[in-house]
Amino acid sequence: MAFVKPYWKEIIITILIGILKFGIPLLMPLVMMYVIDDIIFAEAMNQDEKITLLLQIMVIMFVIFVVIRPPVEYYRQYFAQWIGSKVLYDIRDQLFTHIQKLSLKFYSNRKVGEIISRVIHDVEQTKNFVITGLMNIWLDLITIIIAIIIMLNLNVWLTLVAISMFPFYGFSVKYFYARLRGLTRTRSQALAEVQGHLHERVQGMSVIRSFALEEHEQTQFAKRNTHFLNRAIDHTKWNAKTFAVVNTITDIAPLLVIFAAGYFVIIGNLEVGAMTAFVLYMERLYGPLRRLINSSTTLTQAIASMDRVFEFVDEKYDIEDEPQAKPLTRAKGQLEFRNVTFQYNEEDKPVLKNINLHISQGETIAFVGMSGGGKSTIISLIPRFYDVSLGQILLDGSDIRNYKVRTLRDNIGMVLQDNILFSDSVKQNILMGRPGATDEEVIAAAQAANAHEFILGLPKGYDTEVGERGVKLSGGQKQRVAIARVFLKNPPILIFDEATSALDLESEHFIQEALEKLAKDRTTFIVAHRLSTITHADRIVVIENGEIVEEGSHEELMKREGSYKKLFDVQQLH
Repeated sequence: MAFVKPYWKEIIITILIGILKFGIPLLMPLVMMYVIDDIIFAEAMNQDEKITLLLQIMVIMFVIFVVIRPPVEYYRQYFAQWIGSKVLYDIRDQLFTHIQKLSLKFYSNRKVGEIISRVIHDVEQTKNFVITGLMNIWLDLITIIIAIIIMLNLNVWLTLVAISMFPFYGFSVKYFYARLRGLTRTRSQALAEVQGHLHERVQGMSVIRSFALEEHEQTQFAKRNTHFLNRAIDHTKWNAKTFAVVNTITDIAPLLVIFAAGYFVIIGNLEVGAMTAFVLYMERLYGPLRRLINSSTTLTQAIASMDRVFEFVDEKYDIEDEPQAKPLTRAKGQLEFRNVTFQYNEEDKPVLKNINLHISQGETIAFVGMSGGGKSTIISLIPRFYDVSLGQILLDGSDIRNYKVRTLRDNIGMVLQDNILFSDSVKQNILMGRPGATDEEVIAAAQAANAHEFILGLPKGYDTEVGERGVKLSGGQKQRVAIARVFLKNPPILIFDEATSALDLESEHFIQEALEKLAKDRTTFIVAHRLSTITHADRIVVIENGEIVEEGSHEELMKREGSYKKLFDVQQLH
């Protein structure tokens, strides 16, 4: 309702127009009764008078149905769809904001396709709640009330017969729709699982092809697809039972009215025209009731989808600004890890244990060690992708949790092993470093990253589309675009995580040159497996099993003949 509230005036206008739209057809049975009783069977009028009166009535009705009703119908549809679309826009807008605030821990436990399913499919269903739940249901109820009032004026006893099936209708709706909501939610979750699986497999199609896994993957997809099919059939069966029972109830009522009305006409208590009008009003009465069944089904599906949407909205943020957090303008780059311990989940073993490290402004620190030792975890704590479990990380003498997260990350530039490029132009991907930069600044950043020449060689230069995740560029080209992005951002703190490990020697040379240029006069953290690329670092920190076992310059560590020298000798021998 918080999303609907801004549009309450438009909703009221739409309902008023809707009352007019649904009210106009209620004239039809009254016209039919008047034509039969007061024109056709009117003994006091001759034939010409009857025809003249009939023509007059028809002219009035044509004006109402041909001139007045079409614009009413148009504006009713337009406003209903407009409000629904606006509410959808607002929900998706807030969801995207929410998505950007959720922690990396959340994404490590969720499939991308499932998240997309909630933002697209489930949100689309909420539009039905707005149009059906807030407008159509009320209009149908108002139509039923108006029809009952008119029918009571025609004949009280017939009206009581007409509404005698209402209690059975109400009971059946309550009984059937209680379970339908749960079935709808289960079906939506099964669909989300299919979408999540499909999204993963489409992204990993090269792996499927290279291992010739097509038949295996077909079986895996069929399992999830079958699961969704079974849930959909369960939902369909229950829905079909609902329609069968409720439509039977709504069909019995007109039969009872025809019998009672016929009886009253035979005994002389009712005119033929009034009987005809009453039978026609049964359609006006039970037509909206049948629509309410459709509306209830739609509404049940919408509410089940809304449950999933708002369950997602209620997902807590792991990383949030402290109430007293202040913005960080331009960091100097002095960092200190003070007794830092970190574990991803409370029940897990610590990944980092009692890390103590002081980094001076402008210093280059390299983290080395065996895979799984905790190197990448350390650097992910600096931009607060995760928060420390115990201890503190200080930046320029203040706990990083005292700074607003966004401004902290504004001061950090990252170049990763697998940098994500978006399916946009090269220029737009570089501009992500600083969206308001000029073309000249973009070119200067690309030149500094040794990327300018290869970009000019692309079909459309800086306007060349790179494809999803930068698929149209080589690994080395992607890395140089990512480095250009950081040059444009110009942060005081840099983080390089395996930035050259997956590249050929020529690409590595270009990128190493660009990285050294970028790191000049900045506090720099490097995670590397290839030790030959970090011998220039001011300090090398060896991490084993989440603990610092050695630190010093390359020369100092080689003289100690400890873990670092063993690693270095193995790589040189190799």
